[in-house]
Amino acid sequence: MVFPTVILKLAEWVLYQILASSCYRAARKMKSNGFFFFMRNPSLKSSSSSSQQPPPPSIYPTVTKCVLEGRESQTIVCDINGTLLRSDKSFFPYFMLVAFEGGTIFRAFLFLLSYPILWFLDYELKLRAMIFITFCGLRVRDMESVGRAVLPKFYLENLNLKAYEVLASTGSRVVFTSVPRVMVEGFLKEYLNVDYVVGTELHTVGQYFTGLIHGSGLLAKHRAFKDFFGENKPDIGLIGTSSFHDDHLFISLCKEAYVVNIEDNKGVLMPRERYPKPLVFHDGRLAFLPTPLPTLCMFLWLPPGILLAVFRLCVGIFLPYKLAILLGTLSGVNLRVKGGLNHRSSSSSSPDHQTADETSTTGHVLYVCTHRTLLDPVFLSTSLGKPLTAVTYSLSKMSEFIAPIRTVRLTRDRKQDAQTMQRLLSEGDLVVCPEGTTCREPYLLRFSSLFAELADEIVPVAMNTHVTMFYGTTASGLKCLDPIFFLMNPRPSYYVHILGKVPRELTCAGGRSSFEVANYIQTQLANALGFQCTTLTRRDKYLMLA
Repeated sequence: MVFPTVILKLAEWVLYQILASSCYRAARKMKSNGFFFFMRNPSLKSSSSSSQQPPPPSIYPTVTKCVLEGRESQTIVCDINGTLLRSDKSFFPYFMLVAFEGGTIFRAFLFLLSYPILWFLDYELKLRAMIFITFCGLRVRDMESVGRAVLPKFYLENLNLKAYEVLASTGSRVVFTSVPRVMVEGFLKEYLNVDYVVGTELHTVGQYFTGLIHGSGLLAKHRAFKDFFGENKPDIGLIGTSSFHDDHLFISLCKEAYVVNIEDNKGVLMPRERYPKPLVFHDGRLAFLPTPLPTLCMFLWLPPGILLAVFRLCVGIFLPYKLAILLGTLSGVNLRVKGGLNHRSSSSSSPDHQTADETSTTGHVLYVCTHRTLLDPVFLSTSLGKPLTAVTYSLSKMSEFIAPIRTVRLTRDRKQDAQTMQRLLSEGDLVVCPEGTTCREPYLLRFSSLFAELADEIVPVAMNTHVTMFYGTTASGLKCLDPIFFLMNPRPSYYVHILGKVPRELTCAGGRSSFEVANYIQTQLANALGFQCTTLTRRDKYLMLA
C-alpha cells in the first residue's frame, strides 16, 4: 500500500505544478510590474495603506563593513546557499555529489540529463525537482554517510571567508535554508559550530527517502524565522545579493543587516590554515566540484577513460620497467622521481667495514613510504627499476591478483607481523607504509613503530599524488576499484622522493627506541612533502568515514 500512495502523491504534485506554474509566473510578473508602477507614481505612495515593503538589499552595507569585535554574546542568522558558500543560488553541484556518491552513477547521469529542463524552471520548482531526482529511493544511511564524509570537503573549499568571519565572531548561530536540512546540518554543526539549523524536511518511508517534501513544503524562511524567534530580534542578519523576497523579509527583522555581494562571493579562497576545523579525512570518488559542464565532461570521458586505465594497468603488469615508464608517460601518467636510486645494503659492504651489529642485520633495505594509494609500492618499484615486496594491512583479492609485485598481507598481530616482515627482509628489499591506511590531504598519520625494530638500513620515501577527476582511494566503496579509478584520470601524477638512508646512530641499532625512530622518519617525510604530522590513526579514519 505504501508504493501506490507514493505514486499518487507524486502524480498529484506533478499535476499541481503543471497547472500552477503558469499562474505562479503570471502572479510574479504582475507583482513585479505593480511594484515598479507604484515606485514610478509617488502620489500613490502616500495613499497606500498596505504594509511597507522591506528596503531592497542594495541599501544594506556589505559584509566587509561589519565590525567583528565585541560580538561574542550576539546572535546571527543567515543562509548557507549564496551567503556562507561562494556560489550562486543553484545548489546543483551538491545535489550531484549526493546522487553520485550516495546513489549510483546512473542516478547521477539522470540528474545531469535533467539539467536543461531545470534551467528553465523557477527556483522553487527547480529545487523540488532536484530533491526528487536525488533522493527518491535513496537510503537514509547513505545520505548520512555522504553528509559526514563527502560534502564537508566541498563546503569548506567554497566557504566565503568574509561571511565566515562574521559568523565566527558571534556567540549564537542560526541558519535558515530552503535546501534539505540533511544535506547541510552535519557540516554546519560540526565545522562551523552552528547551534540551530532550520531547513526543508524530506519525507521518508522506513529507511528510504521518497523524494517528496515533508509537511508544508519548502521552508519559508520568513515564516520559520517568526516561529523560531517570536517577537525577539537577532542581532545580525546576512543574505546574498541573489537572495529572494523571503530572505529580504527576514533580514529586515534583524537589528543589523549585511549583504554578501557577488564580488565578495568571488573573493579569495579560504586558505586551509583558516579552516574552522582541519580537514584530514574525507571520502568519495569525485575530486572536483561537479558543476554541470565538468560533470558532462566526466561522463564523456568515462568510456575512453576505462580503456585507458586498462591499458595503463597492462603496461605496468607485463612490460619491463623502462618501457613501462615510457608508455605510461606517453599515455598521460606524470611520474616525477627525486633523490638517489641506488642504496647499497649492508650485505654488499666490505666485510672489513662491518661491525658485529651490522652483520646481524637482514642485509636488505627497508623502504618506509607515505601512503597515498594502493599503487605506492608499484610506483616505487618502477622508479627504482627493481622488484620489491610490499606488506599491507588491507588488500582486495583483485588488487592482489593484478599487482605486478609481490604483496603480503599483515594480520595486525604485532608478534606475527614482526616475524613475517623479518622473514621477507631476509629474502629481499621490503616496502612498508607505517601509517596503515591512506590519507588524501597534506597530513601524515601516526607511524607504527614496528618497522623500526626490524631493520637498521631504512630508506624513507616521500610519495604524493595529484588527480583532477577521480580519487584512487575509498573508505566505504569497493577497494578493488581503487587502482582503476586512479588510472582513469586524464593525467594522474605521482611524486616519488627517495630520501637518504637513515644514519645508523638514529636507528634502534644506535640506541634509539623504536618510537623515536618512527617519529623521526615521520618528521623527515612530512618536511620533504610540506605536510603536517598528526597522531591520528587508521581507527580514527574509519570511525569518522565508515
